[in-house]
Amino acid sequence: MPDHPIPVLLLFGPTASGKTALLERLFVQDLPAYQAEIVSADSMQVYRGMDIGTAKPPLELRAVLPHHLIDIRDPNEQFNAGEFVRLADACCRDIAKRGGLPVISGGTGFYLKNFVLGLPDAPPSDAGIRQELKEELRCRGIATLAEELAACDPQSAGRIHINDTYRLLRALEVFRVSGRPLSSFSSTSGPRPDYRLLIMALDRPREELYRRIDERCALMFQAGLPTEVQRLHDAGFGPRDPGLRAIGYKEFFVEPEPGHYHLSEDLASVETLVARNSRRYAKRQMTYFASIPGVTWIPAARDPVAHIKAQLKEVLPSIEP
Repeated sequence: MPDHPIPVLLLFGPTASGKTALLERLFVQDLPAYQAEIVSADSMQVYRGMDIGTAKPPLELRAVLPHHLIDIRDPNEQFNAGEFVRLADACCRDIAKRGGLPVISGGTGFYLKNFVLGLPDAPPSDAGIRQELKEELRCRGIATLAEELAACDPQSAGRIHINDTYRLLRALEVFRVSGRPLSSFSSTSGPRPDYRLLIMALDRPREELYRRIDERCALMFQAGLPTEVQRLHDAGFGPRDPGLRAIGYKEFFVEPEPGHYHLSEDLASVETLVARNSRRYAKRQMTYFASIPGVTWIPAARDPVAHIKAQLKEVLPSIEP
């Protein structure tokens, strides 16, 4: 733990709410003296080759406003909240040592909440049990293991998608190691003492947000999202890989029978699905963000830049430019 708590700004919001544009205006145009660096809290921007569908900040912006935890995994590699928190902690320490302001920004609420509260005190991974579960997965199938999880830990089963193999196996592993459901292990009751956090979320009316999502989806297809997915498919990645389970990618895959899939040629229908799933995801994001303690909601229509600048000067006076 550092001698003094590290000031950190958490600035997040649902998909297409305008986070990237807001960060650019804040820390490139208005407050460059803060020397901010962004730590991405986006579970899919970690994957290489997935640029358009994950709405990664443009390279031109990243050249003047450093971003971390982007392009650090291949689409067939797992990435989870534990890795995020450990890497984000290291980033925040390094940024602070350089005299900058760490800014955690993204839309993956589970990552954000675990950063604020710390990781649950669950038992460490057991290599033997994990290997047993992988063998059971191969022989018995994911549906059977999902039923087992529903019996021993219904709360975790209710929030883990059946295709999220990593988290499903982890929940079963915890139960077999400890005899307790993963959901019984809770995080700390308040913000971590090694940080001085300013937690802010960008709010837009739902109809406006949905309109922005539809417009962004259309722009992604115009920018070449189908070509990006084709390139990933040609490189050997498919719908079972963690990265390509993301909204904006999974909708392209048609699986007429288990284990056999191809890319859809009906791009208009794919675009409709991507927009619909993105709207549904935004709704879930808003619900989850409300569970993060200490959040100040900033209406996007009421000059969020001025509001954030005022809060920074009040809460983090020691680093005021």
